Amino acid sequence: MSGPVGELPEYAERVLAVVERIPPGRVMTYGDIAEWLEEGGPRQVGRVMALYGGAVPWWRVVRAGGLPPVCHEGRALAHYRREGTPLRGGAAGGGPGPVRIDMRRARWDGGAGPGEPDGRADG
Repeated sequence: MSGPVGELPEYAERVLAVVERIPPGRVMTYGDIAEWLEEGGPRQVGRVMALYGGAVPWWRVVRAGGLPPVCHEGRALAHYRREGTPLRGGAAGGGPGPVRIDMRRARWDGGAGPGEPDGRADG
């Protein structure tokens, strides 16, 4: 993932465009994004997020089990609560273990937004 200074690699641009489209209170997994783009895999999406994800709503991209991004759990939890993201476990749902996203309720499928026939970033 290298390119001219100041220029994002094309794959990174595509990943970040998907992340920007995830509505408040909803999430996608790293694998969901790769599948939606029909390119790469969870590790490639994770790498993009690690290198370039600070300017997009990074907290809306979670691990498959509904856990927030590693090393950013506290900051992510504040965003989830502010956005009303469905949570379970830990202090969120009174259950044991860490707070997790309720994936059944919060997972976004990348569906079409207003004026977009299939919801995909490339039209």
